[in-house]
Amino acid sequence: MRGFRRWRWHLDEMYVKLNGEMVYLWRAVDQEGEVLESFVTRKRDKAAALVFMKKALKRHGSPEAITTDGLRSYRAAMDELDIGSKQEIGRWVNNRVENSHLPFRRREWAMLRFRQLKSLQKFASVHANIHNHFSQERHLVDRQTYKTRRSAALAEWQSLMA
Repeated sequence: MRGFRRWRWHLDEMYVKLNGEMVYLWRAVDQEGEVLESFVTRKRDKAAALVFMKKALKRHGSPEAITTDGLRSYRAAMDELDIGSKQEIGRWVNNRVENSHLPFRRREWAMLRFRQLKSLQKFASVHANIHNHFSQERHLVDRQTYKTRRSAALAEWQSLMA
């Protein structure tokens, strides 16, 4: 995965209520919609963005371009990491990550919110892995291929859980 140099990351943060208090879930999504990294913080500042980006860069290597919204914390953190030239900001260019929040929001609503920061962090990372495993991009393949891939993913999941 590190050798694929044309990676485009989409970074965004979303708020999550935790016992009536707002916390922020930072997420990195690649160009195909797979969640690369999830990180929960109480603040939405340069320090939080820096910790999140260092974690993502260490695990996944450096991307070719990083698309973000207009939050100034991203620019400050990227300048400190010397990757400020890779940042792209524009209207509607970050829709990939904005739409990836939707499955998380559906599960959050079904779970009736979260009570602890640790459980939120654990859920976010596990949910990302499960979603990446079972997301088959139905609109790109025919029905038979989709069913085969879905069955293979389910069989692999069951062997992992056994």
